[in-house]
Amino acid sequence: MSGNAILLPLLAGAVAAGFINGLAGFGPALMALAIWLQVMPPQQAVPMVAILAIVTGLQGLWLVRRDLTRQPVRAARFLLPALIGVPIGTMLLLVVTENVIRLSIAFVMLAYGGFFALSRNMPRIREKTPVIDILVGFVGGVMGGAASLSGVFPTMWCALRSWPRNETRAILQLFNQVILTCSALLFAWRGLYTREILMMTAISLPVAMLAAQLGIAVFRRLSDDRFRLLLIWILFAAGVLIAVRELF
Repeated sequence: MSGNAILLPLLAGAVAAGFINGLAGFGPALMALAIWLQVMPPQQAVPMVAILAIVTGLQGLWLVRRDLTRQPVRAARFLLPALIGVPIGTMLLLVVTENVIRLSIAFVMLAYGGFFALSRNMPRIREKTPVIDILVGFVGGVMGGAASLSGVFPTMWCALRSWPRNETRAILQLFNQVILTCSALLFAWRGLYTREILMMTAISLPVAMLAAQLGIAVFRRLSDDRFRLLLIWILFAAGVLIAVRELF
């Protein structure tokens, strides 16, 4: 595809990635890949979105910096098993097709988002669940290594909890920053960051960072309940986009 033809979807994906990352602290891969995979192969789109997520995520990380140290044990329950899952996810790429991975993710997001979107009261789990936290973190690490989608399952799980929105965002933001950085290093080790990819990334980054500021401004105006509801709708919308692309 020519440079002119790819510029518009490239910028659209950057805007979507930056805004969602600024708003929720997760989801740039979900939103950007839904657009970029229409015009470029995964070998280009996935490494690019990892860099965008890392850079735009720094702004959101600063926003919740005071909350990062409030629940260190809780954050570690997600993060440590995820670090084990990252290399496993990269190995899965050798035996599982990308279509299967994305359709599986889309199905889970659609089922989850659809169920809670139609519910009058959102369930909140107040009990401590260390074992589930560890399993969710591990799955997030696998998904991060497989497709830079580290935040999907942790976000779904956190949306069920009664944690304050800043603590929820802090866990998700830190989780994604660490896991996607590890993924980007693996991509670089595999030689995926070609000159073309670096040039497209350089074009996308300023746009994504501006969009992230807009997302952060919206985040500051949301209540805890509206923030949780928004997370669910974002997952549902991303699931629709991914499923439509893969099926049609």
